[in-house]
Amino acid sequence: MHTNPSGPTPAPASECNFSYRSALAAAMEELAKDSRVVFIGQGVADPGTFMSMTLTDIPIEQRIEFPVAEEMQLGASIGMALDGLVPVSIFPRWNFLVLAANQLVNHLDKMQPHVIVRVGVGSTKPLDPGPQHKGDFTDAFRLMMPNTHIERLDHAEQIIPAYRMALDRDGPSILVEIADYYSTA
Repeated sequence: MHTNPSGPTPAPASECNFSYRSALAAAMEELAKDSRVVFIGQGVADPGTFMSMTLTDIPIEQRIEFPVAEEMQLGASIGMALDGLVPVSIFPRWNFLVLAANQLVNHLDKMQPHVIVRVGVGSTKPLDPGPQHKGDFTDAFRLMMPNTHIERLDHAEQIIPAYRMALDRDGPSILVEIADYYSTA
């Protein structure tokens, strides 16, 4: 499944008043209400990434901290999905998720397990970290993964509907967040 060219279903007016970070936190809280959902990745149980701050109200029992082992993390996420869970697998940077390309292209896209991948395009402010931490490979992976829904979240009002659709969808979703927007309204 490809991204809907007309964009996500518009959010109700009450959801459009969120900042980017607040919308992400609200979306994660909504996902956490589903008993099948677990959050897996680096900085999910302990603070450590810009995505961590969106998980502070998620019960610790639903958060599984992982080491820096991207391919193993995505493989574990696929296994959890095959066992009936809905893992939200968190990768703070596309540059890191690229290390799991085998799992993405050869397993996630072909097997279609119900995995939600959160990935970030790294921030350039206040300091530019250089090319290793701010890559955006959204279009490249859309070409390599024609069966997976991949959506770039450029506006706060996209976030809650996109995560709702990812939870309601039977197959995988990759939702791309923009770290520079975390501090904007």
